[in-house]
Amino acid sequence: MMRAVLPRRLAPLSLSLSLAWMLALPMARAESPPEPVLDEVVVTSERSGPGLWHVHSGTGDVWILGSLSPLPKGITWRSKQVKQVLDTTNRVVLQKPFEIGVARVLWLLITERSLLMVTGGKRLHDVMPQAVHDRFAAQRAKYTNDADKWEHYRPIIAAAFLQQAAFHAAGLSTRLDLGAAVRALAEKHHVRIEDLKIAGVRDAIDELKTMSPTAENTCVDASLVTIERDLPRLVERADAWAAGNIERLRSLREPAEVDACRAALTEGAGAADLFAMVKQTWFETLQKYLQSGGVTLAVVNTDLLLEQGGVLDELRAKGYQVEGP
Repeated sequence: MMRAVLPRRLAPLSLSLSLAWMLALPMARAESPPEPVLDEVVVTSERSGPGLWHVHSGTGDVWILGSLSPLPKGITWRSKQVKQVLDTTNRVVLQKPFEIGVARVLWLLITERSLLMVTGGKRLHDVMPQAVHDRFAAQRAKYTNDADKWEHYRPIIAAAFLQQAAFHAAGLSTRLDLGAAVRALAEKHHVRIEDLKIAGVRDAIDELKTMSPTAENTCVDASLVTIERDLPRLVERADAWAAGNIERLRSLREPAEVDACRAALTEGAGAADLFAMVKQTWFETLQKYLQSGGVTLAVVNTDLLLEQGGVLDELRAKGYQVEGP
């Protein structure tokens, strides 16, 4: 049996996360000394994850692997079914991660500190509403002994650091990249890889430039709610994914505060809903390959697949046969 060890990578954007989650890992690496580059995560357990959805019509076959973030730290993913599909696959479709490279972040820390740091001689407690800072400080005390830690960063960045620390303490990681593991397997099998590009998506740094204080505070609140009361749900989601429990995954909804952060971000950017845009792009892409024939393997965010009116529902509505794992 072949196993793929999930690589450690800069955290990609998961559709279940706020902008703060998207920024957290690269920023944390810029703040602390770089870790040695590792090819594999230390293995603590082997889990199967969910099986593949099979969508087909006529001569077109699409196999879909649902991805999730965060996942339990230190797991390996059992890739036997993916390996079997790759033996007959014409192409692998992966969504290119939304990443901010470490070099870019370090450059911004030097040249555009106003995007990341509190300026004007102020500190976090000077720019964050008192009640919010009290919540932040209470959670910070649980995860670090440094009472001033992250005080020089702007609210959404400081909240991202704190959230990453909470994930680590809860046994979760956003650094396990299923897409990268499938990409490595596809390369070994000499299967063509196609990167899905989302039209109109702007770099996260641009979002920081235009974000209003109201939107930023809304997303800080979402991060704090996640830390204060949502970690057990995230742990349960991660375990449900690792065990292949699709119905449990479907039932574990996000808190309203995360939805409010998404709405604030898209409204502040004056753009269409990013998450709806990603869902529509995936639907159109999968439908294209179903119509053109051949075998396609795709790695798609689990929430996009399972939500009501999500990618799988839209494919069913178009008359395609959808078989669950």
